[in-house]
Amino acid sequence: MRLTLGMAHFDDFHGAVFTLQSLALHHALHDYELIIVDNNPGSAHGQALAGFCASTGQRRDGTIRYIAAPEATGTTQPRERIFAEARGEIVACMDPHVLLQVGALDALLGWYAANPDSLDLVSGPLIYNDFANVSTHFEPAWNAEMWGVWATDPRGLNPVGEPFDVWGQGLGFFSCRKAAWLGFNPHFRQFGGEEGYIHEKFRQAGRRVLCHPALRWWHRFERPDGVKYPLGRYAKVRNYVLGHQELGMDLAPVHQHFVASGLMPVAEWDHLLADPIAHEQPPGCNTCGGGGSNQPQPAAAQTLDELFAWVKSTPR
Repeated sequence: MRLTLGMAHFDDFHGAVFTLQSLALHHALHDYELIIVDNNPGSAHGQALAGFCASTGQRRDGTIRYIAAPEATGTTQPRERIFAEARGEIVACMDPHVLLQVGALDALLGWYAANPDSLDLVSGPLIYNDFANVSTHFEPAWNAEMWGVWATDPRGLNPVGEPFDVWGQGLGFFSCRKAAWLGFNPHFRQFGGEEGYIHEKFRQAGRRVLCHPALRWWHRFERPDGVKYPLGRYAKVRNYVLGHQELGMDLAPVHQHFVASGLMPVAEWDHLLADPIAHEQPPGCNTCGGGGSNQPQPAAAQTLDELFAWVKSTPR
């Protein structure tokens, strides 16, 4: 099999279905598969998506494999599962709310055909709602609890331009050969820490990180119903610490952005650094999901039935 397209899913049925159908309607490809790795298969979104995938049968654009994977909550381990399960020589990961510009997958396969020995990490420009503004890459700076800020290189504005090296890029759409995949840190949980880390990992291995101007992708950022997956600050910082330590990088910038700025208490930082692998939760945390210091809390006065309904419906 030539290509595997995989999506990590958590309670985003609408985004996932529109992405899957867009791939079938707008990209005339053969010899590829689609994989959905669902991090919350027991939810209404998860069950609906499993039913949708089962209803598609043998589609003309390839088979859809639905894989339930609730074991490790977050974006990292489901993406890792995509590479492990992939049957294609080439693997492309995309968010289940990303649409690819017509011709993007043809350009991706053409690039690999022209570079059969590539061990590189390949992405493309993010296009915004107006289709005029474009972000070709990340620059290595800290902002808004994230390592990497969007930037634009003029070389990426021409869709038929040559690929070029970048520091990093958002992981809404990225690709490499299955045999070349270096893997995410197995201890990452929840959201954050992947961008910058995986790009630096490829560079340290002597690989390149590329922006291919033809691989244009649109990402739905708006979430009027709120973020459904667990999004704790402590977990995010933990991922950055684990990634920096794995790559032998200085933790001072992480401390500066989160601790010196007051975003994370010193006690939580000290607790985390004492054992980053074992200390998945902040000190004194007794929640079941480990959201960290910005985990949502129930209203103060509730009946037991109301509290149970709240816990059942709130990712933690």
